[in-house]
Amino acid sequence: MRQSEIVVEGKNLTLGYRVGKKRTEVHTGLNFQLFRGELTCLLGANGAGKSTLLRTLAAAQPPLSGNLYLLGRDLSTYSERELSRTIGVVLTDRTQAGGLTVYELVALGRQPYTGFFGRLNKEDKQLVEHALQAVEIAHKARCYMAELSDGERQKVMIAKALVQECPLILLDEPTAFLDVVSRIEIMNLLHRLAVEENRAILLSTHDIEQALVLADRLWLLSSQGGLECGVTEDLILGNRMDTLFRERPHIKFDLMHGGFSPEVSGEKFIVLKAENEILRHWTQNALNRHHYFCLDASALNQKLPLLEVRSSNLLFYTEVNGQTVCYTSFQHLLENI
Repeated sequence: MRQSEIVVEGKNLTLGYRVGKKRTEVHTGLNFQLFRGELTCLLGANGAGKSTLLRTLAAAQPPLSGNLYLLGRDLSTYSERELSRTIGVVLTDRTQAGGLTVYELVALGRQPYTGFFGRLNKEDKQLVEHALQAVEIAHKARCYMAELSDGERQKVMIAKALVQECPLILLDEPTAFLDVVSRIEIMNLLHRLAVEENRAILLSTHDIEQALVLADRLWLLSSQGGLECGVTEDLILGNRMDTLFRERPHIKFDLMHGGFSPEVSGEKFIVLKAENEILRHWTQNALNRHHYFCLDASALNQKLPLLEVRSSNLLFYTEVNGQTVCYTSFQHLLENI
């Protein structure tokens, strides 16, 4: 991955709020960079400060101290008009613009350039058409927003941000209300747009599985550890994912399968042999749920039961006394061991 232009840079940033003379710090000493052509995912537990960080980057609230640069210039020096041409924001809230057509709503993204009356010239119209094509929603251009699914509405809001021609697009939980297929489509779309449209895209998400697959970089934010940034695979293989929920030690990151799950508890042990990694993973999943610790074949010399899985309907369970029973389903196995 070649080094790209830095769009946003934070140096020794302190985030928080001022109410009168009272100052409340949420995070201190944050350092980060966002690059053109990359999708970055902001991950963290509820209450970690993700929304505060996004609001600060969107210039909706100032940092308490430190330096925040947008395209090499201090963010605080930007006018409202300049910000509207530089930062695109897509919020979690469902849009209430049901009476507008898709085309009309996307065209509103040109307002920083068209002014109050919003008359579109030829170039504006071309940009709207391009954005509709880019998010694969052009076939719905004449439909009313109220007629769209949640996933389609989110694509329209992303298209609206695209026509602003902003180098930076910020999204707050863009997949929060979507089904699994729509979540995958939106995440894949955002990664493609970051590359093809050469935008720096930062989104907060709880969809960790898709973030690990599609994000070029991760920002891991925790109330105790602050912000840690890096290329996705560097953070995963550096065992940094567990820092997200360090205050919940019973929640562990599965390095092999890229997700979080409760730590296995129980006092039962079993030796597990499986025909392949898929069978092993799902068999272990079932056994862990029933409080079994699974050991590999190196533990065969111990006096422990053995489960040998040749297929999903050929599960050979051998007791410590040597008696073997063949089960033809996981249901049958779990009911009897």
